Amino acid sequence: MGYCFTRDALLLLLADGMGGHIRGEAAATIALQTISSMFQEQARDHLPDPEAFLEQSMLAAHREIHRYRALNNLPETPRTTMVACLVQSGQAVWAHCGDSRLYWMRNGEILARTKDHSRLEMLIAQGRADESERSTHPDRNKLFNCLGAPSQPLIDVSRRAALQPGDVLLLCSDGLWSTLDDTILVRSLRESTVMRAVPDMVRGAARIAGKKGDNVTALAVTWEGASVDDLANSTTILTDALPAGTVTTTIQAPRHADLEGIDVFSDAEIEKAIDEIRGAIEKSNRITHKS
Repeated sequence: MGYCFTRDALLLLLADGMGGHIRGEAAATIALQTISSMFQEQARDHLPDPEAFLEQSMLAAHREIHRYRALNNLPETPRTTMVACLVQSGQAVWAHCGDSRLYWMRNGEILARTKDHSRLEMLIAQGRADESERSTHPDRNKLFNCLGAPSQPLIDVSRRAALQPGDVLLLCSDGLWSTLDDTILVRSLRESTVMRAVPDMVRGAARIAGKKGDNVTALAVTWEGASVDDLANSTTILTDALPAGTVTTTIQAPRHADLEGIDVFSDAEIEKAIDEIRGAIEKSNRITHKS
């Protein structure tokens, strides 16, 4: 997961490498690097066509994953799910491929949620399975859409959503939503700030799933929408203060990096990074805000 922002736009990204296929972690990393790099290349404070950007950048990520397979002479192409959200001009647009989800919440209610590209969702839509079976049905983890598949993926792009102060956007992997019910996600984000709720939810899901559980990844943002005057006395970062054309990102590797040398971290390195992130969250009381 990661994010990038300019003075006027914020891009949130989350990818989940698919089990059952080789090097899913590499596919997820390539997807984030590719989309982040394209944002840095194209965003001049904002993007004129966010829907087109999300679709084109995710398709570019799909092609980069196939290039990685060819460069490394792999027997099959690594695969990953992907969900991305672009926020600008007080609106959010998101796109996804697979079963990594986005939730749009307001006042303790889910206004919208991405629909998983899974066999189970198809069965529910056809009336051949019930919604109550989402956590138990044997086909719940069978996906028909992802980045890196042999055929070109379907990129499901949302309509533009007008945000109001207090709205929450949550991106998460199936390791979170398959373990914690939607009501728990909503309650956690209603009763606490995202900086507290997200690590608590991740820890809770990991604890419930145990050592054999799936990866649990989540990224969330609260839209403040307050005026600069209202925030003058707080420890707030205002993106209005950024120079024109500046991009800040947590995803450092550029597009078309040496794919043969892509970093794949050990479990110990991942745990160390998680501990560092948790420590930073606990010490920080700053809010990234776009007025």
